[in-house]
Amino acid sequence: MTSVSVFRGFVHGRCAPLFTHQSQLPVTSILIGSKKLAYRSNGLRLYARYSESQSAQTQDLFTSRLQDSIENLPKLVEDIVQTSINTGPRGALRLAQGIQAVIGVGGEWLTELSQSRNSPSGIPSQLQLGLLSPLYLRKLFERLGATYIKLGQFIASAPTLFPEEYVQEFQYCFDRAPVVPFDEIKSILREDLAAPIDSIYAYVDPTPLASASIAQVHAARLKGSQADVVIKVLKPGIEDVLVADLNFIYVVARIVEFLNPELSRASLVAIVNDIRASMLEEVDFKKEAANIESFRGYLESMGLTRQATAPKVYPEFSTKRVLTMERLYGVPLTDLDSISSLVASPETSLITALNVWFGSLLACETFHADVHAGNLWLLRDGRIGFLDFGIVGRISPKTWSAMEVFLGSIATEEYESMASALIEMGATNTDIDSRAFAKDLEKIFSSIQDLDTEVVVATATRTDTNATAISANLVVDERQMNALFLDVVRVSESYGLRFPREFALLMKQLLYFDRYTRLLAPDMNMLQDQRITIASNRRTTNRNTY
Repeated sequence: MTSVSVFRGFVHGRCAPLFTHQSQLPVTSILIGSKKLAYRSNGLRLYARYSESQSAQTQDLFTSRLQDSIENLPKLVEDIVQTSINTGPRGALRLAQGIQAVIGVGGEWLTELSQSRNSPSGIPSQLQLGLLSPLYLRKLFERLGATYIKLGQFIASAPTLFPEEYVQEFQYCFDRAPVVPFDEIKSILREDLAAPIDSIYAYVDPTPLASASIAQVHAARLKGSQADVVIKVLKPGIEDVLVADLNFIYVVARIVEFLNPELSRASLVAIVNDIRASMLEEVDFKKEAANIESFRGYLESMGLTRQATAPKVYPEFSTKRVLTMERLYGVPLTDLDSISSLVASPETSLITALNVWFGSLLACETFHADVHAGNLWLLRDGRIGFLDFGIVGRISPKTWSAMEVFLGSIATEEYESMASALIEMGATNTDIDSRAFAKDLEKIFSSIQDLDTEVVVATATRTDTNATAISANLVVDERQMNALFLDVVRVSESYGLRFPREFALLMKQLLYFDRYTRLLAPDMNMLQDQRITIASNRRTTNRNTY
């Protein structure tokens, strides 16, 4: 079998017209084995070369891919069948809901498309991409419900994996979720705790303290001890929806990767598996309880219980869908007025929070990966309170070792060391010009001081005492906070680097702490201050003891 290579209108390394005048008919040369034939064409320059060696290479490649596909087919079928069994009838219901969501958002797109056709500026790029544009994909995710809202939050938090436009648009998925009626919450409590509610809780506030995409939190008081607690309850039907949706996404990824093996290099299925594992772990409150107990064990073993704490879990009143925890009272690290009334030195409290969090990176199996102001408080007794361990990260020794060098190089502005650390951390098969990479990083970090973190001060006067209260906050939304990190990722990817998700999680937490530093200790350098400990020698065997 022979292969054919065809060249049109290319003569002696330069392009020629595809069609020529009849009086200048070209000669076509065909090489078959060692024989050469020539004939005059009717106006089309055509050069064909048959090569037996090329034929063998093409056939070998085709045979190899076919053989790989045949070998992988049983595993693909097995995965699809097993996933379908695990999904059950939930899949059909979600399919109907999905079709309804697509029709709804598709209708919005068609309406806006028809309105923009007559616009002198033409059709906007968002409309040209249809439902795959960041805007309409985000709207579709919101209509599809909890799974896709969580997926949108994952996209918004993973700039190492997704394009910048999508990371920015999906920040809107962090908005407050709708509240589930209290009667439905009570039904879950009765079912999971297998006892009347009033036999466990003396009081449960019907108005939730918070409502997120997958869970709702209510204040309560235990009947026996009269201890103040909070009850985190998984919203009804959420787990079924998550399983059906995530299984569907997994099957699609498996089929796409099977049909296009080149996508396996991009680890499409691995990324989907990471998302699926992360999201399913977040709806298992037994795992969250274990994360909390691990953190509390770390505090106790390191002698830090007087400096920081996490809510005590009541396992006898907790299940996979219900988590009963000690209620902590305090204020977010952005409430300047309250913080100043609780402690003499807000800077010292911030240093404590930093040291405790950095220490947990090294001493715990997981680290708190969502330290926004709602989850990091200064408590009334002056301790730092870490709340909500639903989102945690796991860091490998290799990544942490490189991360330490990276953080140190930020503090000392040694950009060649920074480049080397990022190269060590990222997965790449190419040789990288570390000096050029370092210069590009220097351009990015030289602008970090220009990051807009405006402090807004608000005052309010109490009617009973006429006292004026002062509070402050940082006007920096998720978009702005991600901007610097996106620049680092973009430049790194231009050099062929791909970072693990744990790097993105770590960087996001550091950017949160950078916010708090600008507010509570504006003269402190978070990475250079000798009072803050970032060192590998704090890693202990405690990681394996609780």
